[in-house]
Parts: sequence; C-alpha cells; structure tokens
Amino acid sequence: MLFRVLRNISEFIARWPGLPILVAIGLILVNFLFRFLPGWPVVAWLVRTDLFLHLGLLLGLIGLLLGEAL
Repeated sequence: MLFRVLRNISEFIARWPGLPILVAIGLILVNFLFRFLPGWPVVAWLVRTDLFLHLGLLLGLIGLLLGEAL
C-alpha cells in the first residue's frame, strides 16, 4: 500500500517537476496576502506564526531536490 502511494507520487512529480515549486510560490503569496486581512483570531495566528511561509519554503526546497533527482 505504502509502496504504491510512493510510486504514484514519484510518477506524478516526474511528469510535473515544477509543480511543487509553483505551489510553494503560491503559499508564500497567500502568506503575504494574509497580512492585509483584518485581525480575526485565525488570521492573526497565521500572520503571527507565518505558517504558509514556512510550508512554502519547505515545499519549495523539497520540490527542488525531488525535481533534480527524478
């Protein structure tokens, strides 16, 4: 089961090697846009922790490494 999931993920990334990087850029832009929203509790927490910024950076780095390896 796990082998099949990993195989499907690797085949998908091999077909679309730049997609994780584009998603990472999107997450970083979403994090930037959250700064302009009103200070609702969830939005304030997301701005304070920069969650989408960190997720975008991690996904971008992993996408670069996997894109070159595959």
